Amino acid sequence: MDFAYTAYTEAKELVKGKVSATSDEAAAELLSYGGYRVVTLKEVVPFFNKEKLLASFSQIKPTEITMFSRQLALLLEAGTDIVTSLDLLQDQIDNQTLKRIISAVASDIRGGSSLSTALSKHPRAFSQMYHRAIAAGEQGGNLEVVLRQMAEHIEKGVSTQKQIKGALTYPIIVVFVAIGVIMVLVTFVFPTFAGLYASLGAELPLSTRILIGLTNWLNHYGFYLLLGVLAAVGATFAYFKTPAGKYRWDNMMLRFPVVGRIVHLGELSRCCRTISMLVSVGLPLPEVMAMTIHSSNNKVVIENLTEVQQALIRGEGLSQPMAQRQFFLPLMTQMVRVGEESGNLDNTLTTVAESFEVEGSDRTKSAVALIQPMMTLIIGLVIGFVVFSMMSAMYSLYGQMG
Repeated sequence: MDFAYTAYTEAKELVKGKVSATSDEAAAELLSYGGYRVVTLKEVVPFFNKEKLLASFSQIKPTEITMFSRQLALLLEAGTDIVTSLDLLQDQIDNQTLKRIISAVASDIRGGSSLSTALSKHPRAFSQMYHRAIAAGEQGGNLEVVLRQMAEHIEKGVSTQKQIKGALTYPIIVVFVAIGVIMVLVTFVFPTFAGLYASLGAELPLSTRILIGLTNWLNHYGFYLLLGVLAAVGATFAYFKTPAGKYRWDNMMLRFPVVGRIVHLGELSRCCRTISMLVSVGLPLPEVMAMTIHSSNNKVVIENLTEVQQALIRGEGLSQPMAQRQFFLPLMTQMVRVGEESGNLDNTLTTVAESFEVEGSDRTKSAVALIQPMMTLIIGLVIGFVVFSMMSAMYSLYGQMG
């Protein structure tokens, strides 16, 4: 970034100019090395900043944070200091937004800030859970271990989300393709045959009459139907953006046939891994629960975790309030009880998370294997009905002409 300065030279002359630096401290340091005594120093903010505009549309992927965490842990283990490590990683990052953030973090550390404090200034890249875990690692002297744990935690979260999206993506694509094929048949193909049938004036079978009536209705009112569907979709989308709508949608996602169980397992495995990782770095359990709540986007999960957190603060422990709520599966509550009694809660929750992930993966594969033939059968029946209507009308015409 550029800074405009006013300064005195060694000859007591007042000069003005611009200097490029990563921060105002770095700019003042550069000017002092040049023999200038700074009077004023102000960042130059252009009317149109192309880099900031691009940064606002640039997303930081979880895989980039994972790679950064692993590489930083590797450099620290090799004995490289934190500032040098960040400078080395900054040169290897392709994402310009993340690159600027790492540069700002390194500059803050040079100014005396800790790594966790510097990271907390950039919530777009580093979540609250991330920089709090880093703070615990700094206090415990095991920063490299915490960085690797955070990388594994982010990877597991991404993997779970991919499984859920994989279970939902295929049927959605198939539905849209089926609708497109049916619309082409009904809108363009069948009307040609319907005109031929009408010109011959023959009596048509019931299925053909139904299809002709449907085609005529779509030709006359299809545009209004499309507008109605778009309006309904828009209103539904707007409703699900509200707190009440978001809660209802999250609740529906957990209750959907087949997919609901996969979403449920995914949410529980994410909670288990989050609690396990934060407990392992040494954070107190009430703070762990608060950060686990903050890391979830599902309103139903947040509601249940909040109730457990309140019971935990009242001194009821963790397993007992979990057992009183159906959202937490028996395996999780039993293993949490074992972990509390043995003092090994982080390892027991990791075991539970792995168990849920394996079950979720198996159910995802089974769901995809079940959905594929079902969607194929439904599409085949619809297209078969259209073809049957066309062919039966042709045979009927041949019979009447004969």
